[in-house]
Amino acid sequence: MNTSSNISPIYFDNAATTPIDPRVWAEMKPYFEDFTANPSSIHSHGRKAKVAVEKARKTVATLLNTSPAEIFFTSGGTEADNTVLQSAVLYGGKKVIITSPIEHHAISHTAEAWEKLGLVKLEWVKVNAQGDVDLIHLEELLQQNPDQALVSLMHGNNEIGNLLDLVAVGNLCRQYGALFHSDTVQTMGHFVHNLQELPVDFVVGAAHKFGGPKGIGFLYVRSGVLCHPLLHGGAQERNQRGGTENVYGMIGLAKALELSYSEMEEHQSHIKDLKQYFINQLKSNFPNVTFNGRSGEVDNSLYTVLNVRFPNVADGDMLLFQLDIAKISASGGSACSSGTSIGSHVLTALNPSAQGAAIRFSFASYNTKEEVDRTILVLKELMK
Repeated sequence: MNTSSNISPIYFDNAATTPIDPRVWAEMKPYFEDFTANPSSIHSHGRKAKVAVEKARKTVATLLNTSPAEIFFTSGGTEADNTVLQSAVLYGGKKVIITSPIEHHAISHTAEAWEKLGLVKLEWVKVNAQGDVDLIHLEELLQQNPDQALVSLMHGNNEIGNLLDLVAVGNLCRQYGALFHSDTVQTMGHFVHNLQELPVDFVVGAAHKFGGPKGIGFLYVRSGVLCHPLLHGGAQERNQRGGTENVYGMIGLAKALELSYSEMEEHQSHIKDLKQYFINQLKSNFPNVTFNGRSGEVDNSLYTVLNVRFPNVADGDMLLFQLDIAKISASGGSACSSGTSIGSHVLTALNPSAQGAAIRFSFASYNTKEEVDRTILVLKELMK
């Protein structure tokens, strides 16, 4: 295997984080180079910073077809998710959280924590072997808990690429008086979210998933829905999130989302074509390969994610290590779970007895077929 220093590295872990777009950095850079005051200050320097913050908020709201008053900036998706769950339980009168066993740990671990405190009953909606949420079972759970539930189900699964029908779930929630929260971190910037039409009460975004900076995200709260802050200590974000505003991050998030929407059709076409090419090459060279969840479907899944199972490889961590030595970055699942000895909770929920190594490749607009070709050659050599 050629691992010489002149080989360019390949990054196929964009579901974990994406590189910051140079145009986003260019938008942020002046605010680093020139003094940026505290937006909460009432003097002229502070007002200038406040204008930048509110311009960013308006940009996000306009792209999502909602009101700036419904957008609250956070440090990322995890904080936004925690805000929703805590608010619904402590202040919203919700006694039941309905979620699935394949949610991000920002949801499942938080819900489990509230249940351990005796503050809420936790219900797990069933998923099938492909990772699809059982909507019949969801309705049964809602029928058993009318007006008491918060439903939290992600739009696009970060490991297996399954997409949730937000309209179907949202309509069920409204029928039975439940609040509906969807973690849209993986799909924000990759799909259109028209929040005036979607029957969703809360959605979240994280800038680093669509070419923006890390450490900044947002929470959408539908007008009229009760929401209380997770972080206290200041009147920022209209009393919804204490703490000095991350002006640079907010500007970067807004610019990244703006670029994502303006180039979405082009990026979707390129990445779908790349994903299909990768699938075809894998099938041609590794006849026993399978794809976890719906990730092997190009048009009916999160098109940026491909989760591949190599049944003849026993040690997935070793395969990832060997790919890394060959300057190819991929993952075994969620980046938030890396560094632990516990396998993917998502794949375990789907098929706890499945054999072989599971590798997640995730794509962005800058990835190429040449990178796929080199990855296939490296895999072929490793499989020997």
